[in-house]
Amino acid sequence: MGGNGLRDFVTLLERRGELLRVTTPVSPALEITEIVRRVSQGQAIRNPALLFERVRGYDLPVLINMFGNAQRMAWALHVDELEALNRNLARLVDLRMPRSMGAAAGRALSLVDALRAAGVRPHKVKRAPVQEVIETANPSLDFLPILTCWPKDGGPFITLPQVVTQHPETGVRNVGMYRLQKVDSRTLLVHWQRHKGGAEHERVKRDGSQLPAAVVLGGDPACIWCASAPLPPDIDEYLLAGWLRGKPVPLVACVTQPLSVPADAEVVIEGYVDLDDQRPEGPFGDHTGYYTPVELFPAFHVTAVTRRRDPIYPATVVGPPPMEDYWMGKATERLFLPLLRLFLPEVVDFAMPAPGVFHNLVLVSIQKRFPGHARKVIHGLWGLALLSLAKGIVVVDAWVDVQNPTEAAWQALGNVDWARDVLIAEGPVDHLDHASYQHSFGGKIGIDATAKWPEEGYSRGWPEVARMSPEVQARVDALWEGLGLGHP
Repeated sequence: MGGNGLRDFVTLLERRGELLRVTTPVSPALEITEIVRRVSQGQAIRNPALLFERVRGYDLPVLINMFGNAQRMAWALHVDELEALNRNLARLVDLRMPRSMGAAAGRALSLVDALRAAGVRPHKVKRAPVQEVIETANPSLDFLPILTCWPKDGGPFITLPQVVTQHPETGVRNVGMYRLQKVDSRTLLVHWQRHKGGAEHERVKRDGSQLPAAVVLGGDPACIWCASAPLPPDIDEYLLAGWLRGKPVPLVACVTQPLSVPADAEVVIEGYVDLDDQRPEGPFGDHTGYYTPVELFPAFHVTAVTRRRDPIYPATVVGPPPMEDYWMGKATERLFLPLLRLFLPEVVDFAMPAPGVFHNLVLVSIQKRFPGHARKVIHGLWGLALLSLAKGIVVVDAWVDVQNPTEAAWQALGNVDWARDVLIAEGPVDHLDHASYQHSFGGKIGIDATAKWPEEGYSRGWPEVARMSPEVQARVDALWEGLGLGHP
């Protein structure tokens, strides 16, 4: 659906009425953020993708909010609607109940084989649009309209990158979306949090202190999104992007680093991360809605910049929700439901509401089969990949629509005896969580909001939900048009 690159996606969005070209001159310092904030949070008549064509002080246009609703997010991942991600991956993965944890783990590994068998492994090309212009003698970042997003940010930040590194021991590629603070024309700071793949590459680097890296801007929107996906460490993000595209991602060799990058990107910044050059990074107004404090992160030193002759600069703005990143997370939620069910097949659905900023709240519906089943699921989720960082997990019965926050809240608030149905634990929390008393470690809550059974100590007899009979609903359906009340 999204074509082969960023400009193809721009064309598609414009043809379908989902793009607004902004010709009024605007500043990349704060003004673009404020415009996008108003659009994302419903203070404008429309919520389109925005192409700022006249950015003061720069010749490049800025594309932002391209993932800013469910429909655009789906088109970016080459489907018509987000639920198709769930269905498509479920077909790829065997979801039968595993007979052992070993069997479940084996099927998780088989996902790698299934993706490879789909014939979408990235392939190398010799010529690439992203290398129409190559600068190695004096590469500079100054031509990029890098945004300063919030008033107290530590500087301008690249916010929608694909940061490419390779595991120093296994050679497996990692593509991560880590914010990058611009220090000067040839230096960035890499904010890879301790739970992310890039930080793992930093930890295992032993043969010297320089880690080859490349910052990719643009390309197929599926590649951009995949940099944010919480994949297992043995799955190449560009392999997943190829599966979403239905064809391999073409890669070209970097000119100064031993890495390969998407050939149809807009800009590639080549360089290395100097692990001994740790500098203060931040503050930054993050997706939590708060400024994250200054911390030490490694410096990225530029060795080359390659680009198209007329590149588009892609960006995003995060801050108090809802913002564009909510829809990126919603795509993750839909795509990864089949993988979650590999280990917890009783799960019907799960949701991460926007106010929870991903890690603060996870709503889960299950087919309850035995006493204590909700607690089993809570502990299981706390043992799965980045769901281990979830601070709050609420488990409801299968019939509850967790995508409907009002219905989920009704059940969660009405079905809980707060003295008996709550689990309090300590464990890892998100790197950005400011409420925990220790960095990346803090309290977590699990809530059993399912209907309780006698075997769980509930002896009163659980009440029945008040529902209208199907016969009466059908009769009123037949009467409805004549009542003058509009469409139901």
